[in-house]
Amino acid sequence: MLLLLGFGFATVVAEAKDAPYAVERKNDLTFASPGGIDLLLDLYLPKGVENPPLILFIHGGGWKNGDRKNCKLAWAAGHGYALASVEYRLSQEALFPAQIHDCKGALRWLRAYAAEYGYDASKVIVAGTSAGGHLAALMGTSGDVAALEGETADHLDQSSRVQAIIDYYGPTDFLKRSEEHPAKTDEPSGGVYQLLGGPVKENREAARQASPITYVSEDDPPLLILHGANDKTVYLSQSEIFAEKYRATGLEVKLQVEPGKGHGWKTPSEAEQEIVLAFLKEQFGR
Repeated sequence: MLLLLGFGFATVVAEAKDAPYAVERKNDLTFASPGGIDLLLDLYLPKGVENPPLILFIHGGGWKNGDRKNCKLAWAAGHGYALASVEYRLSQEALFPAQIHDCKGALRWLRAYAAEYGYDASKVIVAGTSAGGHLAALMGTSGDVAALEGETADHLDQSSRVQAIIDYYGPTDFLKRSEEHPAKTDEPSGGVYQLLGGPVKENREAARQASPITYVSEDDPPLLILHGANDKTVYLSQSEIFAEKYRATGLEVKLQVEPGKGHGWKTPSEAEQEIVLAFLKEQFGR
């Protein structure tokens, strides 16, 4: 990969197979400072593409770790899509719903500055991995839910609704997860416990509020889920019940089960890239 550094940006040749575009990267843009905590995002902009459509990417890490630099979909910028990889307050910095407030605030900021940076934010696809997949799914299903909007990044005149979701192996129903696998939700060392400030069994209303499946309704956007068949961190059943709720509501959903894969995988296969690119093209119309 060719990398040319500059003042706050870099030009890269995307690593995706047969990617037709080089990518300009604008790093370390501060979009908000809630509670004095600076939140940054990185922009990936395909060179030579006028007003490219925007993907908002949310990193994983159990809501307590992770980094926006670990952007699983960075390769998509080489295919003509703008991408913003965003930060959010981690659970040791603030309890839920701060994380979803920050992600929605990032989208409002991105819409407010679309003309300045040269991408099209009229139709946005949100994507994320693991904890980021959870937040992406929650963004998609909770459009206009007042309690989850927050005021991060201001620009409250801008919409935080997204037009499609790509969820990589994110948990979607904390109550069901607690019933089936309590060690995943009720142990003090666990990500969900730290996100909610206690075990699900003692914080059922907070767990319901934090679960994307709670908000599934007829006006929700199309959904693509990718999940490893051997995932022992977020069990496949989380994506299966979410997809089934989508189908039962009459919504568009595709669940892609990756044979032999566990929780997360670093390098996207050609088949995975083709599935994602087909979804992007269908939703964006290009």
